[in-house]
Amino acid sequence: MSEAGLLISLFLFVMAAVTAAGYVFVLRPQEAERGDARIPAQLTSPTNGRSPWQAVIIDMFRLMGEAMPGSRDENSELRQRLIAAGYRWPSAFSVFYGIKCALALAMAVATGWVATQMKGDALGALVPIVCGVGFGYVAPDILLGYVAKSRAGRLRRGLPAALDLMVLGIEAGQAMDQAILDTSRGLRNTHFDLAQEFTRLHLELRASSSRADSLRAFAQRNQEPELRKIANLLIDADRFGTGLGPALRSHAKYLRIRFRQGAQERARKIGVKLIFPVFFLIFPSVILVTLGPALIMVSNNLKKLLNGF
Repeated sequence: MSEAGLLISLFLFVMAAVTAAGYVFVLRPQEAERGDARIPAQLTSPTNGRSPWQAVIIDMFRLMGEAMPGSRDENSELRQRLIAAGYRWPSAFSVFYGIKCALALAMAVATGWVATQMKGDALGALVPIVCGVGFGYVAPDILLGYVAKSRAGRLRRGLPAALDLMVLGIEAGQAMDQAILDTSRGLRNTHFDLAQEFTRLHLELRASSSRADSLRAFAQRNQEPELRKIANLLIDADRFGTGLGPALRSHAKYLRIRFRQGAQERARKIGVKLIFPVFFLIFPSVILVTLGPALIMVSNNLKKLLNGF
């Protein structure tokens, strides 16, 4: 390669490196600070940021769900479970009903085809089809409960760090609204679910005339006891004018003690839980390995003695 080519290559490499460094260290932090109070993704449409075919499938589920009679009941228990699991789009209720119907239909077709192939009788496939419909209709509810429980655990694990960040902001002279916003910014990389909850709480505090109503709505939509305690703590502090910093610091210490005690309790239960796999799985294998050869030897010797007589 000529000297001119080397110089051009070196120039392009340096320019690309400077551009990448500028984007990482300058543009990305500015974009993050500009988007501090952006609307959480859980409140937007489920088709945002998805590929066209995924958007088509979600719309198909939504149309199927809207055709169901129960999909119009917006105040049902299922709506509360969807909100607790983090699905808060306006069409989340209809999409979930559509998934239930589609999975029930798919399981009915699959079980009916398998039963027909095995038995060769269409009448004998009626019971498997009914069982497939029931399983397909109930399975999304079971999965939704697991997702809501998992999300509640993630929210609970992020609370001590969130309270520490709020204490730092409040003791630095910030108002509670700004401290909540800075807390959501600090939790965005480590506890994303809790960061979205605090972002939504900040937006509701700005839009609502009553701070207590926004905090009560924050506790009600999550159905997590620890979040409810924090909401009540903030409401009481705002009502009686007490200092938030010491109260939040004491509550963060209380949460860490509770989490540590819970971990110790689960660790001490392991010995009891191991009794069943040890007794029913490992112990029979040990007996088989240790006594098996001896039993075979005794059996062979007895056969020889009996044949001798």
